[in-house]
Amino acid sequence: MGAHHDHHHGHGHGHGHGHAHAPADFGRAFAIGTMLNLAFVGVEAAAGFWTDSVALLADAGHNLSDVLGLLIAWGGAELAKRPASGRFTYGLGASTILAALANALVLLIAIGAILLETAQRLGDPRPVDGWPVVWVALAGIAVNLGTALMFARGRHGDVNIRGAYLHMAADAAVSAGVVVAGLAILWTGATWIDPLVSLIVILVILIGTWSLLSESLLLALQAVPRGVDAPAVEAMLAALPGVAKVHDLHIWPISTTRTALTAHLVMPDGHPGDTFLAQLSDRLAHDFAIDHATVQVERDAGCALTHGH
Repeated sequence: MGAHHDHHHGHGHGHGHGHAHAPADFGRAFAIGTMLNLAFVGVEAAAGFWTDSVALLADAGHNLSDVLGLLIAWGGAELAKRPASGRFTYGLGASTILAALANALVLLIAIGAILLETAQRLGDPRPVDGWPVVWVALAGIAVNLGTALMFARGRHGDVNIRGAYLHMAADAAVSAGVVVAGLAILWTGATWIDPLVSLIVILVILIGTWSLLSESLLLALQAVPRGVDAPAVEAMLAALPGVAKVHDLHIWPISTTRTALTAHLVMPDGHPGDTFLAQLSDRLAHDFAIDHATVQVERDAGCALTHGH
């Protein structure tokens, strides 16, 4: 836990703030991933035109969207490092939420483009040269899996990093599908296998994208972050010694990794002291991963907004 700051104001009001560690820095992973994927897009697109494989061209198009996705996630992560200012009092951490949301939308656009090309090709199957398709797709598995692994450790705690991870993991799955398509075409000579694999690939990407889209939308709407149990937080606050009532409890994301809380505690015996606030701040950070808490202490519940949440 980082340092916490406690302020005591007169008239029975007090505020306690706590700050947890900054999220892990994935700058190097973003740089390497972007360069690797840009190089691979060029190779794969050229191979797709050369072999006339819609599976390869679809994968190249999706890989290009992944480069854009990586750049968006990287931009969000870099903006989130900027300190708070007079205008942006919480800093620019919310840009990671916007980046995750943009990433999901980019993936949906890529799915639409692949689906259109696949539908056209299903109606007009063309001969495909199997071996180049297989070799290029095998290289794709290596590039995408390698990039995905660089983001694997951050995927559970940060939806923005999860967006980058999902992009890369989905691509590895896509490339594996293309390998299967290439081998099946070599084995059977059936050209319809190529667009069929594209359809399976679209389904795989869609499943991953849907969870990313829904979670980033909830964060953008300032819903209580996944993993924070709001009723448990309220129960903990209400059970604190000296607390008669909790009201105006708000919990919302400042970024994809940081959570803020504000609450009014009705304490008839008056302000319990700065040590109480410091311990509460640490407890919220430790038990609920809420790293920026502001608590107002009141002698009675005669405030303007007294509705509970």
